[in-house]
Amino acid sequence: MVDLHTHTTASDGTFSPSELVSYAIEKKLSALAITDHDTIAGLKEAFAAASGSNLELIPGIEFSTEYKGKDIHIVGLNIDYDNPFFVEKLERFIDSRDVRNEKMCHLLTEKGLPVTLDELKKRFPDSVITRAHFARYLLEQGYISQLETAFTKYIGDNGPCYVAREKINPVQAIRLILEAGGIPVLAHPILYKLPTKELEELVAYLSKNGLIGIEAIYSTYNRADEACIRQLAKKYNLHISGGSDFHGKNKPYIDLGVGRGNLKVPDEVWANLRQ
Repeated sequence: MVDLHTHTTASDGTFSPSELVSYAIEKKLSALAITDHDTIAGLKEAFAAASGSNLELIPGIEFSTEYKGKDIHIVGLNIDYDNPFFVEKLERFIDSRDVRNEKMCHLLTEKGLPVTLDELKKRFPDSVITRAHFARYLLEQGYISQLETAFTKYIGDNGPCYVAREKINPVQAIRLILEAGGIPVLAHPILYKLPTKELEELVAYLSKNGLIGIEAIYSTYNRADEACIRQLAKKYNLHISGGSDFHGKNKPYIDLGVGRGNLKVPDEVWANLRQ
């Protein structure tokens, strides 16, 4: 089995890259893709940890993009993460996230929850700061009693301290992944809760613009969800991808390789994508 969608402490997971690699080896996965949100910061550590093992480590990323007001995620698999063009574009994207985070720190401080971006970066070194980091920091400081409160009361999409950040569109993400020699995959399309017609329009549009894969096997899918995505994949000549979307303790109900217990992504899924 393989897992082609996972996260580490480099974004919003709770396993370090080396810990995740060790866990994948323990789970006897044949291949693991690390696809942190908008960052490749954990990949070098992960490759060092995987050296000498039988685990095939796949360098990846998950881009947050916007399409018609919807948050759409594009996973890139097998990217050349040392590609200078790719690295330059990615650094600009990360800089835009820092601008957003500074504004959110200011709003939280105004609400009586003092926090600075420097403090967040000190607490979560080598991580791209996301709202999950804000939530954990607020919990550790005693400002809230549950992680969920951070989102429901402060930094959720409709919260008073939420600030939208600059996003690229999915076609830009696809092209950037292709430039880096990678395989662009539409992540968890069922989660966008699009009407059937709109979902098909999205898949058709992206397939015309270089999309190669689509996640038909995912932790929260039921059989009908998987069948729907497999049908779209067949219609638009896309390869199947799949993964748990493992985040460690930030999603304790999702385990590596098996999701909620019944996830199975066989080796041939990765073999077909790679080919």
